[in-house]
Amino acid sequence: MNEGRSERKRRAILEAAEEVFLHGGYLGTNMDEIAARSQVSKQTVYKHFGNKERLFIEIVTHMTTSAGDLVHDQPGPTAGTDLATYLTDYAHRQLTVVLTPRLMRVRRLVIGEVPRFPELAEALYHHGPGRAIDNLARLFTQPSFAGRLPIDDPHEAASRFNWLVMSEPINRVMLLGDDAIPTSEELRVHAAQSVRLFLAPHTRTEPDDDPSQ
Repeated sequence: MNEGRSERKRRAILEAAEEVFLHGGYLGTNMDEIAARSQVSKQTVYKHFGNKERLFIEIVTHMTTSAGDLVHDQPGPTAGTDLATYLTDYAHRQLTVVLTPRLMRVRRLVIGEVPRFPELAEALYHHGPGRAIDNLARLFTQPSFAGRLPIDDPHEAASRFNWLVMSEPINRVMLLGDDAIPTSEELRVHAAQSVRLFLAPHTRTEPDDDPSQ
């Protein structure tokens, strides 16, 4: 299906607004510059998004949703899948997608604007960590997981997994800047270590034949 004229304008506004917001921050951005960059009138920008706040929320939602699609729109494990390998690949993919200068920049912008616009944080969480946790919880209920990974509360387990994988690298990059983004190999090592820690308490062990020994 060909993209309509209205949708092309909307996409152009979003692309221009993303650049302007990331460069100048929320307070440093004005709708005139966004209109000029997207080659539409300011009235057209307002027609599509209403106001600057709603446009910023749309940018946050669009960026986090697009990143999440790269992580979650993948086939789930099969009965013969090695769970440690699958989860390591999943964690490495999630880290690689999230730990980019653009997403870290928008995260910093959102945190700075939370006191005035708490809905920004809700959008970031819902389409970012919240979506990741919900997706993992669904995976943990699939037969390929449930039969081999004894979990009482899939959502709690998914939250713990997400924290193990994401917390240390994101905290480091958020505070130290883009130069602190690990290499792909470093992220894979971290992902594998996080998966080992996560699986350790859930791994079934066979009891000894003679419990007295």
